[in-house]
Amino acid sequence: MPGSPPPRILIVDDEVEQMRALCNTLPDHGYQTVGFTDGEAALAELRNIKCDLLLADLMMPGMDGIALLKAAQAFDSDLVGIIMTGEGTIVTAVEAMKVGALDYILKPFKLSVILPVLSRALTLRRLRVENKELERSVRERTNQLEAANRELEAANKELEAFSYSVSHDLRGPLTVIVGSADALVEDYAANMPPHDRELLVGVLHSGERMTQLIDDLLRLSQLARQPLSKSRVDISALVREVLDQLQRERHGSQIDSQIGNLPECIGDPGLLKQVFANLLSNAFKFTRGSAKPTVEIGCGQQAGEKTYFVRDNGAGFDMSQAQDLFGAFQRYHSAEQFEGTGIGLSIVQRIVQRHGGHIWAEAEVGNGATFYFNLP
Repeated sequence: MPGSPPPRILIVDDEVEQMRALCNTLPDHGYQTVGFTDGEAALAELRNIKCDLLLADLMMPGMDGIALLKAAQAFDSDLVGIIMTGEGTIVTAVEAMKVGALDYILKPFKLSVILPVLSRALTLRRLRVENKELERSVRERTNQLEAANRELEAANKELEAFSYSVSHDLRGPLTVIVGSADALVEDYAANMPPHDRELLVGVLHSGERMTQLIDDLLRLSQLARQPLSKSRVDISALVREVLDQLQRERHGSQIDSQIGNLPECIGDPGLLKQVFANLLSNAFKFTRGSAKPTVEIGCGQQAGEKTYFVRDNGAGFDMSQAQDLFGAFQRYHSAEQFEGTGIGLSIVQRIVQRHGGHIWAEAEVGNGATFYFNLP
């Protein structure tokens, strides 16, 4: 790295001439050197300065090279040690390796032998330092993510509790309002002036819409808490059941429903039924103005995953304004054109995401919309 100091080697050898020779030679090859003739003095110095490598003689009076390496690595685990020995036995090499020495070199040594060993030792030192820094960074990032997850979980719980509480608190008085307005319409609307009757009916319809909104909010808030109960799901049978129910609710007004190949999947049957119920209900609603309303349900393969779709030839929407298509309360048509609370697609997205999939849409104003979702 440009500007970084040269690596420092602590050289310890009780043979003064050997120690001085190394201290005088290695700086010509890019190393700083610090030399001592006994282990105790070297260890004391190592507590005050930072060294990258330790080059220690094996046989020294007092503290030998192996003891020195053990003590040095106790307070600098990144230090890489190399043992110098004149004995050159296998037993010596094994013993040195056991306490953490990278290698050993034989006396009398040659510079051509020492330099490759030092280079390899320095590479190991850098790897140790980089690994420790990476581990520290990973731990720090993990701690940050865990803290963020805890905060997010707490915020979600508070939001769910708030939605649930508000919805229940609103339901009581709203039930009274809707019930009273309905009773007044039934008992007195026929004798009311047209303007008053219109106002009363408006109160009733607004109350019913608010009730639907509360029900959708409750369903949305409960999705995060509801456990998934997965099993094999017959999607074809599920879709036909939803279509039959929607056709009955339309009181004879038929839509051409085209059902393609719908393979089975693994998922929560109740929640997946909710997905198709919301998507098909939207398709039925937004094809209301079409001369020949058509809804197509099928499945294909994208990136190796089953991708189901619901396509209609209805009102569609402008894709340039669809950034928040799956956000709660998002609407692209007025309530006078099409009824609804704007929560249905949020519910669909949450269910699909809980199954590990994702959902997206393609549409064009006046030419219908297609909603795709995959289930890994």
